[in-house]
Amino acid sequence: MEGGGGLVKADKNTPASELAQPPLPQPESPMRKIIMVASIAAGVQFGWALQLSLLTPYVQLLGIPHTWAAFIWLCGPISGMLVQPLVGYYSDRCTYRFGRRRPFIAAGAALVAIAVFLIGFAADIGHLSGDPVKSGIIKPRAIAVFVVGFWILDVANNMLQGPCRALLADLSGDNQRKTRTANAAYSFFMAVGNVLGFAAGSYTHLHNLFPFSSTRACDVYCANLKSCFFLSILLLLTLTTLALTLVRETAWSRPEPENVGHEKPVPFFGEIFGALKDLPRPMRVLLLVTCLNWIAWFPFLLFDTDWMGKEVYGGEVGQGSAYGHGVRAGALGLMLNSVVLGFTSLAVEHLARALGGVKRLWGAVNVLLALCLAMTVVITKKAESTRHFAMARNGGVLPSQPDAGVKIGALTLFAVLGIPLAVTYSIPFALASIFSSNSGAGQGLSLGVLNLAIVIPQMVVSVASGPWDALFGGGNLPAFVVGAVAAAVSAVFAFTMLPSPPPDTPSAKILSAAAAFH
Repeated sequence: MEGGGGLVKADKNTPASELAQPPLPQPESPMRKIIMVASIAAGVQFGWALQLSLLTPYVQLLGIPHTWAAFIWLCGPISGMLVQPLVGYYSDRCTYRFGRRRPFIAAGAALVAIAVFLIGFAADIGHLSGDPVKSGIIKPRAIAVFVVGFWILDVANNMLQGPCRALLADLSGDNQRKTRTANAAYSFFMAVGNVLGFAAGSYTHLHNLFPFSSTRACDVYCANLKSCFFLSILLLLTLTTLALTLVRETAWSRPEPENVGHEKPVPFFGEIFGALKDLPRPMRVLLLVTCLNWIAWFPFLLFDTDWMGKEVYGGEVGQGSAYGHGVRAGALGLMLNSVVLGFTSLAVEHLARALGGVKRLWGAVNVLLALCLAMTVVITKKAESTRHFAMARNGGVLPSQPDAGVKIGALTLFAVLGIPLAVTYSIPFALASIFSSNSGAGQGLSLGVLNLAIVIPQMVVSVASGPWDALFGGGNLPAFVVGAVAAAVSAVFAFTMLPSPPPDTPSAKILSAAAAFH
């Protein structure tokens, strides 16, 4: 079998699973086409940024307590565990005339639009169905609509992201450097989407652009969220339409195997279990480091704005203005994080060369991630001490803003975390594409397997973080401390166990030029 997932000539002894292998990679495409496909990440991440910054407070406003809010986020990992490998498997084998990846990307974008509508109008639909309007009361119908929309949104995002990254690998051909650059470009556009999403989330008057968004059941906070989602739909559909129109795929026609008898290709679940069972050592170590890395990331990604509202600003949901000020400050911090993420994404290739390879870069930034998560404890304790001093000085009145030094420290922490996040968004996916090409596996299925190392930790964190935090008083710090430990262990494994990728192979253009010279 040739590298890159080539088809073998069939004979009577050929395993059926080998006959299902996808074709050889298509020739390298120009960087402008790769960048156009990567830009879809800006539209996807705009919606993700709104989820990360606004939806945890939003579900609590619908009446779900903090301890149970984490369970809402189980929708994402459960759908990702099934949808992304499934989509990757079938996109590897899709014979549709529009290409292997493009039909799935188009379907995912359409589902995102439907899901965002359900989430944005959950409170209105719930009220029309009989939910009370009064705040602080559980609104079961609105919660049901929200959960359905959230499930659809996560399914749609997984339909988009897996095929997008697989298409980037297809367009890069067998050029490993271009593969890493394509994933860095995807990470950069994720940062662009983050900046737009967090900026929209931190702007309190966005609902004025859409006057119909404010209703009896939907207050100003809800109307702002709804307005943000309107903008995210517009951005995603525009970028997706441009990319799918201007970037063409070569349709794949499955060749008829010779002398195969009556053997049939292994079905999806057989293929996925076989892929997990027969993983080469580089992919197994990559999955381990990725799993620990995301155990470190998810507590902060889920509860960062909640941490700002509760621990840093000292507020409570629905009580006074301190919590709302903290959530908006957290959205500003996430925007700063995304700016750093964007610039770091452009420099990932240079940083890897400066540090002696991608494994050293990944290990170094995981050490930085561990230090940053540990610093949340220091910032929280400093915020508590300055808040108690201010309350004693002001007659027991809680200040609406923390001390300036505390605020600067928290925002700086958000910004610095953009450095390890840029590596997390690019290097693991590039390594998965490179390792899978060298082993002859399909890009879609391999990236789907990598996604299992992301969603399984998310499930663990979603289930355990709420009760774990409640065990220690209901705050967010216990989960952050666990994340710091996981990041430190991930760094050790990246330094000591993760194999370096094979040397870059020359591109077809360089090889042809060399042949012409000789």
